[in-house]
Amino acid sequence: MTVERAVQEAVFVAPAERDERERMRRAHAAAARQLQVSASGPEVWGWQGRTLGRRAGDCWLRIVTAEVDKAGGRLWEGTATADMHVPRSLPRPRLRDLLDWTSSGFAYRAELTEYVSVPPVTSGTPALDQDIALPDSWWSELKSALRTLATVHTDRESVRQNWVDRNFRRFLGIDSVQIRDTTTGHADLHWANLTRAPLVVLDWENWGRLPVGYDLGLLHAYSLAAPATAARIRHEFAHVLDTDAGRTGELVALAQLLQACSRGVHPILAPLIARRAQQLTHTPVPTP
Repeated sequence: MTVERAVQEAVFVAPAERDERERMRRAHAAAARQLQVSASGPEVWGWQGRTLGRRAGDCWLRIVTAEVDKAGGRLWEGTATADMHVPRSLPRPRLRDLLDWTSSGFAYRAELTEYVSVPPVTSGTPALDQDIALPDSWWSELKSALRTLATVHTDRESVRQNWVDRNFRRFLGIDSVQIRDTTTGHADLHWANLTRAPLVVLDWENWGRLPVGYDLGLLHAYSLAAPATAARIRHEFAHVLDTDAGRTGELVALAQLLQACSRGVHPILAPLIARRAQQLTHTPVPTP
């Protein structure tokens, strides 16, 4: 499963079915007992309820679940591989323990990480709905974090050329482009995964190789309803976004978000994302 799936949901909510919510709660409680921690903080649900996290003292305990035959792979291993390969100088929660088990046809992975006391910029949604004031030091920290991440060698592939080939005409109205310049990135860079000052980068499921400009194009798109913040991103990262490679990466991010919009996600952002795509391509975005 690649990063295109990660942008399908605008709001992180508990499963609609009560049985699913209770199954996840029981699994979380079982992991807490096994790892000898006491979970007491509010519940934080992830994409389509597939993850559940809570504070546990000076730790954060999160479980991820999938059907047994769908468990494992890149997203499943993202937190652990980031802990092994991403330099410690990049501000992120440290992994303290892992626990894997199966029960009644479901696989589970529990991740016990450091608790981050600084709140994320947004909660429950990846997008801004108003401008935010972040100090100059925060922007410097983000630049440094992305530079550090770019130095990491990995064979993890977060964005695939075949997705671009299949979907650019459908969502952008233009021919496919060839991804020629890649870097190592976070692949889910949005405001719920970035804390306020001091910066900590959260949620490392998706990290891997991706087009130059993808991370920043995604963050910029999630800021389009906050024009001053979007302008700050374009100013701070003009050296990436204003290059040919950066524009290609931004187009990939916009196309994936437009796919989500076509399914009813991001209703407020949808016209802003479409307008930004048209600015880059000079081509009207196809009507869903």
